[in-house]
Amino acid sequence: MSETTLKNDQFTLEIVKDSLIAIGEEMFHTLARTSMSPIIYEVLDFASGLTDAKGQLLTQGNGVTGFIGMLTFMVKETLKKFSANGELKPGDIIIINDPYGGGGSHLSDVGLLLPIFYEGELIAFSANKAHWTEVGGKDPGSWTTDSTEIFQEGLQFPCVNLFEEGKLNQPLVDIIAANVRFPDLSLGDMWAQVAALRTGEKRFRELCDKHGKAVVKDAIDHLLRHGEQLAVKEIAKLPKGTYEAIDFIDDDGVGNGPFKVQVKVTITDDEFICDFRGSHPQVLGPVNCSYTALVSAVRVIFLAVTNPSQDVNDGVFRPLHILVDDRSIFSAERPAAVSTYWETMMYGADLVWKALAPVVPHRLNAGHLLSVCGVVLSGIHPDTHEPFLVVEPSVGGWGAGDRLDGMAGQFCIGDGETYNVPVEVAETRYGIMVEEYSLRTDGAGAGKYRGGSGAIRSYRAMSDGQTITATFGRHKYLPWGFNGGHDGSRNEFEIVKANGEVAGPFGKYARFPLNKGDVVRLVTATGGGYGNPLERPIEKVVLDAKNGYISVEQARDLYGVELDKATYRVEGVTPQRQSFEQEEQQCSL
Repeated sequence: MSETTLKNDQFTLEIVKDSLIAIGEEMFHTLARTSMSPIIYEVLDFASGLTDAKGQLLTQGNGVTGFIGMLTFMVKETLKKFSANGELKPGDIIIINDPYGGGGSHLSDVGLLLPIFYEGELIAFSANKAHWTEVGGKDPGSWTTDSTEIFQEGLQFPCVNLFEEGKLNQPLVDIIAANVRFPDLSLGDMWAQVAALRTGEKRFRELCDKHGKAVVKDAIDHLLRHGEQLAVKEIAKLPKGTYEAIDFIDDDGVGNGPFKVQVKVTITDDEFICDFRGSHPQVLGPVNCSYTALVSAVRVIFLAVTNPSQDVNDGVFRPLHILVDDRSIFSAERPAAVSTYWETMMYGADLVWKALAPVVPHRLNAGHLLSVCGVVLSGIHPDTHEPFLVVEPSVGGWGAGDRLDGMAGQFCIGDGETYNVPVEVAETRYGIMVEEYSLRTDGAGAGKYRGGSGAIRSYRAMSDGQTITATFGRHKYLPWGFNGGHDGSRNEFEIVKANGEVAGPFGKYARFPLNKGDVVRLVTATGGGYGNPLERPIEKVVLDAKNGYISVEQARDLYGVELDKATYRVEGVTPQRQSFEQEEQQCSL
């Protein structure tokens, strides 16, 4: 078959393209089903996929949307290092968690990659990144809110061989086992990642056996070109111009802040440019994020604005350009602390979101909880007397949009379609009791369409000597409403001690001591509202009050609807709502 025929056989190219996507999905499920840690097999805090021989992403299975793009940087860093110091060989597996240039986020997110050879040629990479429960460092769980340099945050794997030509680097494994608090979990997750990589390699080689190497390489080019074409087509539909947004990050966890961050988004016929220059320099505490993390965050919102259903590959992102100052809070450099990087990374997405929401309201709603609202809770299990460690994100409220109330109890944009640890699993495996898991019906985010409710999740300590570390961003600066909608509420947590004393509320705290009977009460934000609250139909206000989303007082003060406290019967409207409705009627004439 001639080369020309290969390139014109669109049916075969589509079949191979879809097969590549299926391989990524199989790798994803392999890792989820063989991992040891709940944060992987329950929360799905990982990503896996394939790149071509140059490191261009071909397909990615995601639990966490914030990993979009990181596999690419991992592979490119590996190619850079090994082209200078040696060659990659069949059977090699590389381990890397460098936050600054190697597809990094924080040290807990450990990447593995395997070069795939066929007929002696390096043709692709199988890669994944997963959050290990432990990578050492000064605090249990490895991430914390008060680190001031990377060396406090755990083991660093600077793009080195875990396997060399199929032989395990046992000394490296021994070092890992000696430096993490839960070696069975960390090494179990490592082996699950290895299994997923080898699944990807096996399936990719089978694809080459079936269709031939040349066809597979043509299909890769087709996949990337097709992704770029779709992205450019969608960009052409967007309003052209430059749009700006400014916001403030609460603090860095060690007493400094707030920090101003900003973006200018320029949309042309075929480019989407996000300019973060002028944002605050990198800071002392661990809220810094690397450039690779920023890229991943912006990629998420870029997909939301252009084509949310698009399969992810590097071709899709060719029209996207991201500009940033060196050593900024969005582009931290060694040895900056980065363990709670997501508190800044998500601002990268949110700034673009905030800038564009008024001009593409059909794609973007009001502001949401934004923060991962991450929790690390550790101690001794009262029954087994063994140490336990809870590491998980929290759900909260999303903002309202055009003709859409906000979603309640969802993870932030950086987590995507992940999960938290089920109540039954948490109570069985850990030394805690889940006292409450409910919606936060605080009435915030009022609007013609109201913001989605946050959540309340309370843990009661069942043994003495436990500690909790938590970081709840958007504690000072609220989820934004737009088009007349009100802002949402803040993220916060507090400690209700067994004697009734209350500590907090906090946005960040490292290693708060807990004893038996103390309750940690995690409270997440309600999203921002959309549109003037006085425009919300009276029947919806009544239903909101009946369902407990708003109080009778809020129905009156925010929405202008007078309700009977006992029956929720409408008794009238306030003068403010009456005046607004009259003005609306006059404008419509």
